[in-house]
Amino acid sequence: MNPARAAADWPPAVIAGAYRTGVLGVRTLVRRGVRATSFDSDRRHPGFRSRYGHAHPCPDPDTAPEQWVDFMIKLSAKMGGKPALIASADAFVSAIAAHSTTLAGHYIMSPGVPLQGLLATKQTQYELAAKHGMPLPRTQFVKSAEDVAAFANTAQFPCLLKPLHFREWQQFPPNHPLYYAKVSIAQTPGQLLESWRLASVVDRSAIAQEIIRGPDTDKRVYLACYDREGRRIANAMFRELRCNPMGFGPASVTEPVTDSETDEVCDGFLRRIGYSGICEIEMKRDTRDGQVKMIEANARLTGGGDAAPYAGVDLCWLHYLDLIGKNPSPVAPDGRDFRHIDLRADVGAIFAYRRARLITWADVIRSYKSPRAFFDLDIHDWRYSAETIYRIARSAVREVITSLLGRS
Repeated sequence: MNPARAAADWPPAVIAGAYRTGVLGVRTLVRRGVRATSFDSDRRHPGFRSRYGHAHPCPDPDTAPEQWVDFMIKLSAKMGGKPALIASADAFVSAIAAHSTTLAGHYIMSPGVPLQGLLATKQTQYELAAKHGMPLPRTQFVKSAEDVAAFANTAQFPCLLKPLHFREWQQFPPNHPLYYAKVSIAQTPGQLLESWRLASVVDRSAIAQEIIRGPDTDKRVYLACYDREGRRIANAMFRELRCNPMGFGPASVTEPVTDSETDEVCDGFLRRIGYSGICEIEMKRDTRDGQVKMIEANARLTGGGDAAPYAGVDLCWLHYLDLIGKNPSPVAPDGRDFRHIDLRADVGAIFAYRRARLITWADVIRSYKSPRAFFDLDIHDWRYSAETIYRIARSAVREVITSLLGRS
């Protein structure tokens, strides 16, 4: 019942972010006839080399917000009309929310932008979740050694420390223990305090949290899109088979799964807060009490979200249709069985799971059997695919050398 392609007079689209998720957002829309582009402050991202449209370099909204807003106004004028604006990176989710009043005059934006901005920061995300009944592991905002000690006194270890924004720990020099880390794992209160001290060089504020116990295969990735009225127009659910880094990273291999309990928990939370737009929620069943709990939410296009179209649920397209007022009909998964694979991440994951003796080579082979879909391999985008092949080859060589050295 929903349109399969855009009409010539439909508005263009701008994807905020040119990382891999942004490339896939542009690809989805371009293939359906939408004039789409992306932008980013980091020219190293693949959107600047993709065949689906060269990304536009922009100022960093964190360090040059006024210049970034000026860029956005000029980009809208260059695109013509009033483009639909869709975020694919947390930095731009926050920036769009912070400058929504100005941007609203130049872009078609979701009414859920303010809530999306709250979900883009871990502190406000967990506060919102706790307030509206989303099950969570024990979580505390800490900004001093005393806060960390108070949390550790009653916490069940191991625990973890995570930044309010992932990009905060990207500011560390490459030799720093937390450089580009998503979380820091602590087996004892002393280790948790040391992690906070290391992180406090950049920002004293962080999130301390108990770890949800259980295997990675107990993780679920809930994907959905809610229209301008808060009605769910798309949903899908995936089970994680592997992730990188093991235990705490984004999924490297997933497959469709039916999990009505997790679906009800996630859908109920987003409806209670009046959500509008695309959202991914990572959940996991805690073996200590059997309860499904939230790991984190991402109010934007995601790598996991790339799996949904292969299940018949094109989140980005449906979101675009809603933004431009086409009132799309709700879409549910078609029941197709397949594995969705992030090749760049899965090379490291395979070796990590093998070292931990959690999988065999037979398990790896089974996970790559057809039907399958790849997050970062597209025969129509040779530059992007060539970069993927180069990266997985380099990772594989590094992992083999590491394994050989470990045996000697």
